[in-house]
Amino acid sequence: MASSSPLLPAGTTAWLITDGKAGDLAPCRGLAEALGIVAEERTIAPRPPFSWLAPRGPADPRERALAPPWPDLAVATGRRAVPALRAVKRRSGSRTFTVFLRDPRIGTRAADLIWVPAHDRLRGPNVIVTGTGPHPVSPARLEAARRAPDPRLSALPHPRAAVLVGGDSRHGRFPDEDGRRLLAGLERLSGEACLMITASRRTPAALRTALADLARQSGGFFWDGSGENPYLALLALADTIVATADSANMVTEACAAGVPVLLFEPGNLYPRHRPLFEALKAHGTVHAFDGRVEALRPKPLDMTLAIAQAVANAYIGHRDALARRTAR
Repeated sequence: MASSSPLLPAGTTAWLITDGKAGDLAPCRGLAEALGIVAEERTIAPRPPFSWLAPRGPADPRERALAPPWPDLAVATGRRAVPALRAVKRRSGSRTFTVFLRDPRIGTRAADLIWVPAHDRLRGPNVIVTGTGPHPVSPARLEAARRAPDPRLSALPHPRAAVLVGGDSRHGRFPDEDGRRLLAGLERLSGEACLMITASRRTPAALRTALADLARQSGGFFWDGSGENPYLALLALADTIVATADSANMVTEACAAGVPVLLFEPGNLYPRHRPLFEALKAHGTVHAFDGRVEALRPKPLDMTLAIAQAVANAYIGHRDALARRTAR
Protein backbone atom coordinates (compact mmCIF):
# COMPACT_ATOMS: atom_id res chain seq x y z
CA MET A 1 0.00 0.00 0.00
CA ALA A 2 1.91 3.07 -1.21
CA SER A 3 1.41 6.55 0.24
CA SER A 4 -1.36 8.65 -1.34
CA SER A 5 1.12 11.55 -1.52
CA PRO A 6 4.48 10.14 -2.66
CA LEU A 7 7.51 11.85 -1.16
CA LEU A 8 9.87 10.74 -3.95
CA PRO A 9 9.81 11.65 -7.65
CA ALA A 10 7.73 9.42 -9.92
CA GLY A 11 9.73 6.55 -11.34
CA THR A 12 12.18 6.30 -8.43
CA THR A 13 13.39 2.70 -8.22
CA ALA A 14 14.21 1.13 -4.87
CA TRP A 15 15.46 -2.06 -3.26
CA LEU A 16 14.91 -3.34 0.27
CA ILE A 17 17.94 -5.45 1.23
CA THR A 18 17.65 -7.88 4.15
CA ASP A 19 18.37 -11.52 4.90
CA GLY A 20 14.62 -12.10 5.05
CA LYS A 21 13.98 -11.86 8.80
CA ALA A 22 10.48 -10.55 9.52
CA GLY A 23 11.86 -8.12 12.09
CA ASP A 24 14.12 -6.58 9.44
CA LEU A 25 11.60 -6.55 6.61
CA ALA A 26 8.94 -4.74 8.65
CA PRO A 27 10.77 -1.41 9.13
CA CYS A 28 11.99 -1.43 5.52
CA ARG A 29 8.48 -2.03 4.22
CA GLY A 30 7.08 0.65 6.50
CA LEU A 31 9.59 3.20 5.24
CA ALA A 32 8.92 2.31 1.59
CA GLU A 33 5.18 2.72 2.09
CA ALA A 34 5.62 6.09 3.78
CA LEU A 35 7.83 7.21 0.88
CA GLY A 36 5.05 6.24 -1.53
CA ILE A 37 7.13 3.79 -3.56
CA VAL A 38 6.87 0.16 -4.55
CA ALA A 39 10.25 -1.37 -3.76
CA GLU A 40 11.81 -4.67 -4.80
CA GLU A 41 12.72 -6.93 -1.91
CA ARG A 42 16.22 -8.33 -2.41
CA THR A 43 16.93 -11.17 0.02
CA ILE A 44 20.61 -11.86 0.56
CA ALA A 45 22.10 -15.16 1.75
CA PRO A 46 25.85 -14.70 2.18
CA ARG A 47 27.83 -17.90 2.64
CA PRO A 48 30.85 -18.48 4.91
CA PRO A 49 33.27 -16.88 5.32
CA PHE A 50 31.42 -13.74 4.17
CA SER A 51 28.54 -14.29 6.60
CA TRP A 52 31.06 -14.58 9.44
CA LEU A 53 32.82 -11.35 8.46
CA ALA A 54 29.69 -9.17 8.36
CA PRO A 55 29.23 -6.31 8.92
CA ARG A 56 32.89 -5.35 8.39
CA GLY A 57 33.82 -7.71 5.58
CA PRO A 58 33.01 -7.65 1.86
CA ALA A 59 29.80 -8.85 0.27
CA ASP A 60 29.67 -12.44 -0.96
CA PRO A 61 30.73 -12.19 -4.64
CA ARG A 62 28.34 -15.07 -5.41
CA GLU A 63 25.35 -13.14 -4.05
CA ARG A 64 22.69 -13.37 -6.76
CA ALA A 65 20.43 -10.70 -5.24
CA LEU A 66 22.95 -8.00 -6.10
CA ALA A 67 22.75 -7.60 -9.86
CA PRO A 68 22.13 -4.58 -12.10
CA PRO A 69 20.28 -2.52 -13.09
CA TRP A 70 21.05 -0.70 -9.86
CA PRO A 71 18.24 1.13 -8.06
CA ASP A 72 18.03 4.83 -7.35
CA LEU A 73 17.52 4.09 -3.65
CA ALA A 74 18.56 1.10 -1.52
CA VAL A 75 17.33 0.57 2.06
CA ALA A 76 18.81 -2.16 4.23
CA THR A 77 18.86 -3.42 7.79
CA GLY A 78 20.45 -6.32 9.63
CA ARG A 79 24.13 -7.08 10.25
CA ARG A 80 24.52 -9.31 7.19
CA ALA A 81 23.04 -6.64 4.90
CA VAL A 82 25.75 -4.05 5.62
CA PRO A 83 28.32 -5.45 3.14
CA ALA A 84 25.59 -5.87 0.51
CA LEU A 85 24.47 -2.26 0.84
CA ARG A 86 28.05 -1.00 0.55
CA ALA A 87 28.58 -3.20 -2.52
CA VAL A 88 25.52 -1.68 -4.22
CA LYS A 89 26.89 1.79 -3.55
CA ARG A 90 30.28 0.92 -5.01
CA ARG A 91 29.06 -1.10 -8.00
CA SER A 92 26.56 1.59 -8.99
CA GLY A 93 29.35 4.15 -9.23
CA SER A 94 27.86 5.90 -6.17
CA ARG A 95 24.66 6.68 -8.06
CA THR A 96 22.48 4.61 -5.70
CA PHE A 97 21.51 6.50 -2.55
CA THR A 98 21.88 4.13 0.40
CA VAL A 99 19.94 4.10 3.69
CA PHE A 100 20.57 1.81 6.65
CA LEU A 101 18.10 1.31 9.49
CA ARG A 102 19.58 0.81 12.99
CA ASP A 103 23.24 0.93 14.00
CA PRO A 104 25.35 -0.80 11.30
CA ARG A 105 28.21 -1.35 13.80
CA ILE A 106 30.85 0.07 11.47
CA GLY A 107 30.16 3.78 11.92
CA THR A 108 28.59 6.41 9.74
CA ARG A 109 30.40 5.36 6.55
CA ALA A 110 28.10 2.35 6.17
CA ALA A 111 25.50 4.33 4.18
CA ASP A 112 24.63 7.76 2.85
CA LEU A 113 21.94 8.07 5.53
CA ILE A 114 21.43 6.05 8.72
CA TRP A 115 18.46 5.94 11.08
CA VAL A 116 18.97 4.92 14.70
CA PRO A 117 16.68 4.97 17.74
CA ALA A 118 17.47 7.56 20.39
CA HIS A 119 18.87 4.97 22.80
CA ASP A 120 21.62 3.98 20.34
CA ARG A 121 24.88 5.91 20.60
CA LEU A 122 25.71 6.43 16.92
CA ARG A 123 25.59 10.09 15.91
CA GLY A 124 26.81 12.03 12.88
CA PRO A 125 25.78 14.50 10.18
CA ASN A 126 24.19 11.67 8.16
CA VAL A 127 22.39 10.05 11.11
CA ILE A 128 18.65 10.48 11.78
CA VAL A 129 17.66 9.94 15.42
CA THR A 130 14.08 9.41 16.61
CA GLY A 131 12.46 7.76 19.60
CA THR A 132 10.78 5.01 17.58
CA GLY A 133 11.54 3.53 14.18
CA PRO A 134 9.70 3.05 10.90
CA HIS A 135 7.09 0.31 10.62
CA PRO A 136 4.16 -0.66 8.36
CA VAL A 137 1.34 0.03 10.86
CA SER A 138 0.36 3.30 9.20
CA PRO A 139 -2.63 5.52 10.08
CA ALA A 140 -4.16 4.65 6.69
CA ARG A 141 -3.91 0.91 7.33
CA LEU A 142 -5.39 1.25 10.81
CA GLU A 143 -8.27 3.37 9.52
CA ALA A 144 -9.01 0.88 6.74
CA ALA A 145 -9.10 -1.94 9.31
CA ARG A 146 -11.58 0.04 11.40
CA ARG A 147 -13.83 0.86 8.43
CA ALA A 148 -13.99 -2.81 7.35
CA PRO A 149 -13.48 -4.68 10.64
CA ASP A 150 -12.45 -8.32 10.74
CA PRO A 151 -15.72 -10.26 11.35
CA ARG A 152 -13.91 -12.59 13.75
CA LEU A 153 -13.30 -9.63 16.05
CA SER A 154 -15.99 -7.04 15.40
CA ALA A 155 -18.69 -8.89 17.39
CA LEU A 156 -16.54 -9.13 20.53
CA PRO A 157 -17.66 -6.89 23.39
CA HIS A 158 -15.86 -3.76 24.55
CA PRO A 159 -13.45 -3.10 26.13
CA ARG A 160 -11.16 -5.27 24.03
CA ALA A 161 -7.56 -6.06 24.85
CA ALA A 162 -5.26 -7.14 22.03
CA VAL A 163 -2.59 -9.47 23.38
CA LEU A 164 0.60 -9.75 21.32
CA VAL A 165 2.79 -12.57 22.57
CA GLY A 166 6.32 -13.23 21.37
CA GLY A 167 8.67 -15.76 22.88
CA ASP A 168 12.16 -17.17 22.44
CA SER A 169 14.59 -15.01 20.46
CA ARG A 170 18.29 -14.81 19.67
CA HIS A 171 18.59 -12.58 22.74
CA GLY A 172 17.19 -15.16 25.16
CA ARG A 173 14.53 -17.71 25.95
CA PHE A 174 11.03 -17.05 27.29
CA PRO A 175 11.17 -19.11 30.52
CA ASP A 176 8.24 -21.09 31.91
CA GLU A 177 8.15 -18.78 34.93
CA ASP A 178 7.55 -15.78 32.67
CA GLY A 179 4.83 -17.68 30.86
CA ARG A 180 3.08 -18.36 34.17
CA ARG A 181 3.35 -14.69 35.18
CA LEU A 182 1.92 -13.57 31.85
CA LEU A 183 -0.99 -16.02 32.08
CA ALA A 184 -1.81 -14.95 35.63
CA GLY A 185 -1.94 -11.31 34.55
CA LEU A 186 -4.09 -12.12 31.53
CA GLU A 187 -6.52 -14.09 33.69
CA ARG A 188 -6.98 -10.96 35.83
CA LEU A 189 -7.31 -8.80 32.72
CA SER A 190 -9.98 -11.10 31.27
CA GLY A 191 -12.27 -9.95 34.10
CA GLU A 192 -12.08 -6.38 32.75
CA ALA A 193 -11.67 -6.81 28.99
CA CYS A 194 -12.29 -9.27 26.18
CA LEU A 195 -8.98 -10.84 25.18
CA MET A 196 -7.94 -10.97 21.51
CA ILE A 197 -4.73 -13.02 21.50
CA THR A 198 -2.15 -13.73 18.83
CA ALA A 199 1.03 -15.71 19.42
CA SER A 200 4.30 -15.78 17.49
CA ARG A 201 6.12 -18.62 15.82
CA ARG A 202 8.59 -18.05 18.67
CA THR A 203 6.01 -18.63 21.42
CA PRO A 204 6.73 -21.83 23.42
CA ALA A 205 4.21 -24.56 22.61
CA ALA A 206 2.96 -24.96 26.18
CA LEU A 207 2.34 -21.22 26.50
CA ARG A 208 0.54 -21.14 23.15
CA THR A 209 -1.79 -23.94 24.29
CA ALA A 210 -2.49 -22.18 27.59
CA LEU A 211 -3.25 -18.90 25.80
CA ALA A 212 -5.72 -20.65 23.49
CA ASP A 213 -7.42 -22.26 26.50
CA LEU A 214 -7.68 -18.91 28.28
CA ALA A 215 -9.23 -17.21 25.26
CA ARG A 216 -11.78 -20.01 24.89
CA GLN A 217 -12.69 -20.09 28.59
CA SER A 218 -13.07 -16.31 28.86
CA GLY A 219 -15.06 -15.87 25.65
CA GLY A 220 -12.24 -14.14 23.79
CA PHE A 221 -10.37 -14.81 20.54
CA PHE A 222 -7.17 -16.70 19.83
CA TRP A 223 -5.66 -16.80 16.36
CA ASP A 224 -4.82 -20.40 15.63
CA GLY A 225 -3.05 -19.67 12.37
CA SER A 226 -6.06 -20.29 10.15
CA GLY A 227 -7.39 -17.61 7.85
CA GLU A 228 -5.88 -14.19 7.32
CA ASN A 229 -3.46 -12.94 9.97
CA PRO A 230 -5.53 -10.55 12.15
CA TYR A 231 -2.52 -8.65 13.55
CA LEU A 232 -3.45 -5.28 12.05
CA ALA A 233 -7.11 -5.76 12.96
CA LEU A 234 -6.14 -6.49 16.56
CA LEU A 235 -4.29 -3.18 16.78
CA ALA A 236 -7.07 -1.25 15.05
CA LEU A 237 -9.97 -2.65 17.12
CA ALA A 238 -8.33 -2.78 20.55
CA ASP A 239 -9.12 -0.50 23.48
CA THR A 240 -5.83 -1.50 25.07
CA ILE A 241 -2.87 -3.61 23.95
CA VAL A 242 -0.71 -6.02 25.91
CA ALA A 243 2.68 -6.70 24.29
CA THR A 244 5.61 -8.80 25.43
CA ALA A 245 8.91 -6.93 25.58
CA ASP A 246 10.99 -9.46 23.62
CA SER A 247 10.19 -7.55 20.39
CA ALA A 248 10.88 -3.81 20.13
CA ASN A 249 9.17 -3.79 16.72
CA MET A 250 5.96 -5.21 18.16
CA VAL A 251 5.87 -2.66 20.97
CA THR A 252 6.51 0.36 18.73
CA GLU A 253 3.87 -0.84 16.25
CA ALA A 254 1.40 -1.10 19.13
CA CYS A 255 2.18 2.50 20.10
CA ALA A 256 0.88 3.67 16.71
CA ALA A 257 -2.67 2.51 17.54
CA GLY A 258 -3.39 5.36 19.95
CA VAL A 259 -4.44 3.17 22.89
CA PRO A 260 -2.62 2.33 26.14
CA VAL A 261 0.13 -0.26 25.65
CA LEU A 262 0.69 -2.58 28.61
CA LEU A 263 4.21 -3.99 28.54
CA PHE A 264 4.99 -7.44 29.90
CA GLU A 265 8.72 -7.58 30.63
CA PRO A 266 10.33 -11.02 30.87
CA GLY A 267 12.94 -11.57 33.53
CA ASN A 268 15.74 -11.74 30.96
CA LEU A 269 14.76 -8.57 29.07
CA TYR A 270 17.33 -7.73 26.37
CA PRO A 271 19.34 -4.84 27.92
CA ARG A 272 19.44 -2.80 24.70
CA HIS A 273 15.62 -2.64 24.66
CA ARG A 274 15.36 -1.21 28.16
CA PRO A 275 16.14 2.47 27.32
CA LEU A 276 13.51 2.45 24.57
CA PHE A 277 10.84 1.05 26.86
CA GLU A 278 11.72 3.47 29.66
CA ALA A 279 11.39 6.37 27.20
CA LEU A 280 8.00 5.11 26.02
CA LYS A 281 6.84 4.85 29.64
CA ALA A 282 8.01 8.40 30.28
CA HIS A 283 6.07 9.51 27.20
CA GLY A 284 2.90 8.01 28.70
CA THR A 285 2.17 5.60 25.85
CA VAL A 286 3.50 2.46 27.56
CA HIS A 287 2.70 1.19 31.06
CA ALA A 288 3.89 -1.81 33.05
CA PHE A 289 1.45 -4.73 32.71
CA ASP A 290 -0.19 -5.59 36.01
CA GLY A 291 -3.34 -7.33 34.78
CA ARG A 292 -5.48 -4.18 34.75
CA VAL A 293 -6.77 -1.86 32.02
CA GLU A 294 -5.11 1.57 31.80
CA ALA A 295 -7.82 4.19 31.30
CA LEU A 296 -5.82 7.15 29.96
CA ARG A 297 -5.84 7.06 26.15
CA PRO A 298 -2.62 8.42 24.59
CA LYS A 299 -2.14 9.97 21.17
CA PRO A 300 -0.71 7.65 18.49
CA LEU A 301 3.09 7.61 18.57
CA ASP A 302 4.54 7.03 15.10
CA MET A 303 7.73 8.52 13.66
CA THR A 304 7.58 6.69 10.32
CA LEU A 305 6.47 9.66 8.22
CA ALA A 306 9.05 11.98 9.81
CA ILE A 307 11.81 9.47 9.03
CA ALA A 308 10.50 9.07 5.47
CA GLN A 309 10.51 12.84 4.95
CA ALA A 310 14.14 13.03 6.10
CA VAL A 311 15.06 10.20 3.71
CA ALA A 312 13.22 11.91 0.84
CA ASN A 313 14.94 15.24 1.47
CA ALA A 314 18.37 13.60 1.56
CA TYR A 315 17.67 11.51 -1.54
CA ILE A 316 16.52 14.55 -3.55
CA GLY A 317 19.67 16.42 -2.50
CA HIS A 318 21.75 13.45 -3.68
CA ARG A 319 19.87 13.27 -7.01
CA ASP A 320 20.28 17.00 -7.63
CA ALA A 321 24.02 16.79 -6.88
CA LEU A 322 24.37 13.96 -9.40
CA ALA A 323 22.52 16.00 -12.02
CA ARG A 324 24.85 18.98 -11.48
CA ARG A 325 27.95 16.81 -11.86
CA THR A 326 26.58 15.23 -15.01
CA ALA A 327 25.83 18.66 -16.52
CA ARG A 328 29.43 19.87 -16.12
